[in-house]
Amino acid sequence: MVIDLNADLGEGFGVWRLGDDLALLDVVTSANVACGFHAGDPVTIRRTCAAAVDRGVTIGAQVSYRDLAHFGRREMDLEPEELCAEVLYQLAAVDGIARAMGGRVSYVKPHGALYNRIVRDEVQAAAVIDAVADYDPSLPVLTLPGSVVHKVAAAEGVPTVSEAFADRAYTPQGTLVPRREPGAVVHDPAAVAARARQMAVEGCVTAADGSSVPVSARSLCVHGDTPDAVRLAREVRDALLAAGVVLQAFA
Repeated sequence: MVIDLNADLGEGFGVWRLGDDLALLDVVTSANVACGFHAGDPVTIRRTCAAAVDRGVTIGAQVSYRDLAHFGRREMDLEPEELCAEVLYQLAAVDGIARAMGGRVSYVKPHGALYNRIVRDEVQAAAVIDAVADYDPSLPVLTLPGSVVHKVAAAEGVPTVSEAFADRAYTPQGTLVPRREPGAVVHDPAAVAARARQMAVEGCVTAADGSSVPVSARSLCVHGDTPDAVRLAREVRDALLAAGVVLQAFA
């Protein structure tokens, strides 16, 4: 069993700091670096990429809608060309900074509302995949199992990797419970660790209604902006290692 452990990082902005990026980089194997559209700024991106390179952590570009006010969690209707260009802009910016720090962007992970939109929306999924294909079609896109983006990406020769969320509640259909609903985010470290082990070892997760939902994932995510994110990530890492899981980046 080989699993990647990823976290959303670099989500501060200006004088505002969100999460403990340096501590999380000591735990995870992949870092989803905010590109400045939902969070992050040039200095934060530079520092996060440099710290990831120093620790041998794989860097991913976490592209999103242009939505600083709502942290990229507000769904938007954009023309495909505009969305493609904005994703391409973000990807190129973070990769340029990562390369200057001695690393590179090795994958792409959409954030927030964009992530959930391209699970079901082929038009927006195609716009995101077009941007990745324009920049570097070898870059894998991290997404939910069963997402339409898998089919869209395959048609363009762009690889995809399935992920699961140890700290998010699931619907019986295998999608994430919307954040506006109670219990959408799991905060108890023991519960998060147990869910991560269940996903990695048993290939399933207990949904919000108590049913068992199949989950086939190469990567597990722990959000960097949740309370006690570092403790949660450490608990997840320790639970996976205790279960005999090898932690290794997918890219």
